[in-house]
Amino acid sequence: MRFTYAEAMTDPAFYVPLAQAAEEAGYHGMSIADSLCYPKESDSVYPYTPDGSREFLENKAFVEAFVLATALGMATTTLRFTTFVLKLPIRPPVLVAKQATSVAYMIDNRLSLGIGLSPWPDDFEVLGVPWERRGKRTNEAIDILRGLVSGDYFEYHGEIFDLPAIKLSPVPSEPIPILVGGHSDAALRRAVVRGDGWMHAGGGDEELDVLLAKLQRMRREEGRENSPFEIHVISPQAYTVDGIRRLEDKGVTDVIVGFRDPYSVAQDTEPLGQKVAALTHYAETVMSNCG
Repeated sequence: MRFTYAEAMTDPAFYVPLAQAAEEAGYHGMSIADSLCYPKESDSVYPYTPDGSREFLENKAFVEAFVLATALGMATTTLRFTTFVLKLPIRPPVLVAKQATSVAYMIDNRLSLGIGLSPWPDDFEVLGVPWERRGKRTNEAIDILRGLVSGDYFEYHGEIFDLPAIKLSPVPSEPIPILVGGHSDAALRRAVVRGDGWMHAGGGDEELDVLLAKLQRMRREEGRENSPFEIHVISPQAYTVDGIRRLEDKGVTDVIVGFRDPYSVAQDTEPLGQKVAALTHYAETVMSNCG
């Protein structure tokens, strides 16, 4: 099992020391949250809170994902950074490819792209991107990312995007893993068909078991049951050694752990030292006993 430390919507000055502490404690990676803006008025709902509210995001600091990944990567040597998740279809895929390859090159292949659609039409509206056909747009964007990360000339002629032969430089020496987030059948299928893995957004154990079973079935249907495939999960079971073993038995490869409620509307006032103590305690009591 690999362990990813999650912290978001906190004092941006905390991120570098937290990444360094996580690396020292033995974590495999750290997640990077993505949020573009907060609308003054909106009737959109968030699919991962019980009541669909998104008020927990208001007045919270979000450093742009690629900027933060670069800053943290330059301050560490082994820790891996995974966007969780980058809202891909609202962005031009060639620009995303340029950003991702540049970051991965600068931090020695320690970037993974967790991608998703964005549940909010507001994000599409402010960037002038159609809400309609967002799934198709995402699929084509993934194909373009795959093609451009190689550094070779690549052209693409799809229903949404049409690119002449272009190439990027520099590019990393290894492919950038693309992990697909989301709980819908379409998201799961996208992870299996186009991704290198899947990212869970949280929820109860029963729902997780259903999602894992669907993933397993889809991987069989697509002939990918024996291919490498990362499964990143948020689960209450991840906080005990026995729970980690149960998740491993279900095929989970990575757990994402955090030590406060990310959906709290209140500002995060937890001191940096307390955060470091929490991630260190988990490493000493759980991670060290899972070898």
